[in-house]
Amino acid sequence: MEWSLIAGIVVALLVVTTVLRSVRIVPQARAGNVERLGRYNRTLGPGLNFIIPFVDRVRPLIDLREQVVSFQPQPVITEDNLVVDIDTVLYFQVTDPRAAAYEIANFIQGVEQLTVTTLRNVVGGMDLEKTLTSRDTINSQLRGVLDEATGKWGIRVNRVEIKAIDPPKTIKEAMEKQMRAERDKRAAILTAEGLRQSQILTAEGEKQSSILRAEGERTAQILKAEGQAQAIDEVFQAVHRNDPDPKMLAYQYLQVLPQLANGQGNTFWVIPSEVTSALQGVSRAFTEALPRSAATREPDERGRTAGTEAVKEAERAAAEAKAAAEDSEVTAGHPRQIETAKDPLPDPLDAARRQAERATDA
Repeated sequence: MEWSLIAGIVVALLVVTTVLRSVRIVPQARAGNVERLGRYNRTLGPGLNFIIPFVDRVRPLIDLREQVVSFQPQPVITEDNLVVDIDTVLYFQVTDPRAAAYEIANFIQGVEQLTVTTLRNVVGGMDLEKTLTSRDTINSQLRGVLDEATGKWGIRVNRVEIKAIDPPKTIKEAMEKQMRAERDKRAAILTAEGLRQSQILTAEGEKQSSILRAEGERTAQILKAEGQAQAIDEVFQAVHRNDPDPKMLAYQYLQVLPQLANGQGNTFWVIPSEVTSALQGVSRAFTEALPRSAATREPDERGRTAGTEAVKEAERAAAEAKAAAEDSEVTAGHPRQIETAKDPLPDPLDAARRQAERATDA
């Protein structure tokens, strides 16, 4: 009984072990190659799969998703004999698990070495400047070569990206100096262009301003001249329309004499010869007898009083002219010469006084 019990237990364990080894569960996006007696038999897909225990063997599962592999920087010599370190990133996907497992021993290592050799071939035909500015060209050439070479390995290369291109330190410093010089040159050019534009605009503005200012001055002078012409014409017309007599003109002439004497810069004052005649005309205007009507006839004493007042008025005007001349002489601080345009004439005050006395006697 004991041996039979032990045998039953062993048989049960064998059955359980056989059942467990005959069942394989493959996750999604995974694949497994089955070898029967050492030879490839089939590929297990995702889900529940059955195999023959102790006859079939399942190799490690292969990931069917797109994978990203970053390779270490590799030294590459450019066409101008400069060594640069290029770091690449590879995006690939396994499309045939059987080829990926049996066509190459390690497809990751194979892709890395193929990338390095292809990169050296592509970059070796370019100089440093073109290498730094032609990343898209290098990426497309690498992808074409890798996709063609890895097709028989059951791998599809989707993208190849250059992550970094590191030239030597000395080359970096030289490039920085060159770029700094280029920026300084551009800044100087832009500054010069801005200054030129500013000067052009300033000159145009000054030109327009000068033109407008000249036009304004011309218009102002024209209007001023027209106004003066109209004023002179109005005065001329008024003078001829009112027909002033010489007596009125002589009296106005005497009123202007104090203004001539008040000039601060006058050091030489010329008294015209017509002053005496003007005073005589004024005194004669006040001393001549006017025709009187019967209603306004007054005694002769009133006429004499009027003649006396006229004399006093003439004397006062002459005294004011003389005082104004003396004041201007004191203010200027130097003597003022008084001359006449013709021969020396008698004092205007004496002439006025004599005219007044003759009028009184008459």
